[in-house]
Amino acid sequence: MADKQISLPAKLINGGIAGLIGVTCVFPIDLAKTRLQNQQNGSRLYTSMSDCLIKTIRSEGYFGMYRGAAVNLTLVTPEKAIKLAANDFFRHHLSTDGKLTLFREMLAGCGAGTCQVIVTTPMEMLKIQLQDAGRLAAQRKLMPETVAAGSVETKSSTAMQITRELLREKGIAGLYKGLGATLLRDVPFSMIYFPLFANLNNLGKRGVDGPAPFYVSFISGCIAGSSAAVAVNPVDVIKTRLQSLNRGNTEDTYSGVTDCIRKIMRNEGPAAFLKGAYCRALVIAPLFGIAQVVYFLGVGEFILSFLPKKGH
Repeated sequence: MADKQISLPAKLINGGIAGLIGVTCVFPIDLAKTRLQNQQNGSRLYTSMSDCLIKTIRSEGYFGMYRGAAVNLTLVTPEKAIKLAANDFFRHHLSTDGKLTLFREMLAGCGAGTCQVIVTTPMEMLKIQLQDAGRLAAQRKLMPETVAAGSVETKSSTAMQITRELLREKGIAGLYKGLGATLLRDVPFSMIYFPLFANLNNLGKRGVDGPAPFYVSFISGCIAGSSAAVAVNPVDVIKTRLQSLNRGNTEDTYSGVTDCIRKIMRNEGPAAFLKGAYCRALVIAPLFGIAQVVYFLGVGEFILSFLPKKGH
């Protein structure tokens, strides 16, 4: 990989395609994760991932599981593209004679995680409002005492309506609410994921210079992705809570990361930081497995090979 010249357009295409395929496959599980993470004591509608998905289909129909998917599908291409291309870029420039120390691998991952939050934060901000709207609507029906009388109805809101509302009320900062928590999640995630993936993938290489078979890349992506996802899940819970604009009247609101940690510890206990960890691992594992297969198969390079080549 290190001696192979980096083609940025190809990496961007690979990252985008991988993101689109991955999100389409695992979005319902991601929706369950958001709803489970947002549940607080006294307003628990769902007991597990399967219970959440069954109740969602029952009350909102099959496509209710894909609420917020349009935002994700629109923005996941630039997000995945930035993440994968940035990591590749940093690894390329930090390597010495084709070799990287573990510290430099983690540094490259740190750079990738920092770059991606430009897109990740507003994407997740909008996605969470749309995903959680069904939970609040169900609470209105089944547990009316837990929903404030004047709370905003977001079930029928679109991403554009929410964006306009946020921009009008809070400016661009409204879309970047939870930026600190997103950085606290994505930087450690990338620092764990990319070095772990690279080292696992190297174990399956054919010879010293040969590429790893695609199934090794897939398995390595799954293991590294799920490991990193579970490791940073506590911060993901904090991020989800901070980015949720609408709450039931029995649910806590938070002023920042430390306030969120304190209230969760006091009212729900340390186990609350693991809410949705199982779902998150199930989302991230295939997402990054698929991403790495597309990336290493060179789909982007294949597509670009059909374009007319300009003279250098």
